Amino acid sequence: MEEALENLYQDVILEHNRVPRNKCKLPPPTKSAQGYNPSCGDDITVFVEIMDDIIQRITFDGEGCAISQASASLMTETLTGKSRQEAFKIIDDICSTLSNSPTAIASNNPLEQYGEVMALIGVRKFPMRIKCATLPWHAAKEAIL
Repeated sequence: MEEALENLYQDVILEHNRVPRNKCKLPPPTKSAQGYNPSCGDDITVFVEIMDDIIQRITFDGEGCAISQASASLMTETLTGKSRQEAFKIIDDICSTLSNSPTAIASNNPLEQYGEVMALIGVRKFPMRIKCATLPWHAAKEAIL
């Protein structure tokens, strides 16, 4: 059963890398923020359009590994339509869970409530890849501040 779940998660990552959602520059964005991971070269810029404290659109552009690109794609789908406060909670849940912090360990699995984002949980087995997965989320947080 665990192997089947891992294969499903891998398929989600591969699909979002092959056909990333919302990968484009947003003209004109309310704000943007860049994330760069010098250890592997991932470079992502997140663009947001916010109206009445709600994320109307969120897109990304840039280059990187399959995990960073898939994570950015998943991030745009997850945060669109959310208030800033909701987005901050989601980002904190995801980054703390992937980083395996004490907050994440204390809860069952906060990623389950975010649908396909659950596919990113596999990076916890590869500590060097956690930065790849969290990079777009950190850039999004900065962009929506």
